[in-house]
Amino acid sequence: MGSVIREMIVDASPQSVWQTVGNFAEGPRLTTPDIFVDCRLVEPDLRQMTFDNGKVVHQRLIARDEQARRIVWAWEGEVVRHDNTSMQVFAENDGRSRLVWIHDTAPDELCGWLATAMDQLAPEIRRSLEAAN
Repeated sequence: MGSVIREMIVDASPQSVWQTVGNFAEGPRLTTPDIFVDCRLVEPDLRQMTFDNGKVVHQRLIARDEQARRIVWAWEGEVVRHDNTSMQVFAENDGRSRLVWIHDTAPDELCGWLATAMDQLAPEIRRSLEAAN
């Protein structure tokens, strides 16, 4: 199994960042509205996300820890044998936040694609979180 880890400093309070990334039902649409045109719960712990190109994916909520400001979900279906994705928000100096985003996935061949996607999404996520603050 491979891992892809990205960290970003966000010029927004940890509470504000967590309010958005901890929102399982709508977080992806709120942080990347140009990529995800729809995000909704289809079951209490299963969200359906629609990309701007019409592709639909499902992700299952695994854990959400309010105190640790950490959320974990799994991408279901298609070529994925295993996926565990997490985002965790940490307090930084001057009221800023550090967002840690981790994908643990199998097969390993997905790591290259995931790394590229995460690198492209990270700046948009940061901008959205800062604008919402």
